[in-house]
Amino acid sequence: MIVCFGSINLDLIFPLPALPLPGQTVLGKAMRIEPGGKGANQAVAAARDGGRVVFAGAVGQDSLADQALALLKDAGVDLSRVKRTETSTGCASICVDPRDASRITIGVSTGGVWATSDGGEHWHAASDGMHADYFPPPRHLAPEVQDIHRLVQCPEAPDTMWVQHHNGVFRSIDGARSWQDVTTIRPSKFGFAVAVHPRDPDTAWFVPGVKDECRVPVDGRLVVARTRDGARSFDVLTEGLPQSHAYDLIYRHALDVDDGGTRLAMGSTTGHLWLSENAGDAWTLVAGHLPPISCVRFG
Repeated sequence: MIVCFGSINLDLIFPLPALPLPGQTVLGKAMRIEPGGKGANQAVAAARDGGRVVFAGAVGQDSLADQALALLKDAGVDLSRVKRTETSTGCASICVDPRDASRITIGVSTGGVWATSDGGEHWHAASDGMHADYFPPPRHLAPEVQDIHRLVQCPEAPDTMWVQHHNGVFRSIDGARSWQDVTTIRPSKFGFAVAVHPRDPDTAWFVPGVKDECRVPVDGRLVVARTRDGARSFDVLTEGLPQSHAYDLIYRHALDVDDGGTRLAMGSTTGHLWLSENAGDAWTLVAGHLPPISCVRFG
């Protein structure tokens, strides 16, 4: 018997005709979501080679977990030692500096923020200022335990980055060298998704929710929180969104803004898809009762 330990993640894959040059946008014709994680990949390879494989690891209690485990199940891997936890299933956000393609910043779920300036040859932790309140002091400040739900970077001002963290919202204006804790967001600081305006680094959108115990909108009201002044204040946007008995959670990659910065789309765990044509001031339900939506993108 072969026992594999390691990570179980999801990979978001965009097939491209060519790798983009610095400052260039290359459109992909499709996107697919594939199971990933080094440990999971090793387990699948061993099982396909005829081994009897048991995998030990953990995933969250979210829709991403089912997708992440699908390949392992199909390969015949024994998943009896895989635990469902209250944390999120592993998923990474990757940002490449448009001024220099060798500068890359990544945010890893329960792994922190990491940066490289030489195309990935060497990496250093870049979580200074973040805190993981699910660990006791001083461990809560350790860079490798920070739970990054989503990391985004303003294309026109790449030194400005926003993070939706398990324990709140953080903002950096110095290329991830330091992070400031955002305390002004309403109605809560928990959530998964964040989108940043493509040209205005002070404008960003979040979808707050109840942390851990429920993971639904606060008070059953689905809202979008928007700042236009670098987190000094937030607007709570509700027009067109359900304001009672709403159980829609918006996952990491299920909120997107177009290149113009005025059209937004978001999809929920209950299969509802909304579109805003005015930067979030009002929303229209495009489709409802679809399967759970994990990712939306403008083409």
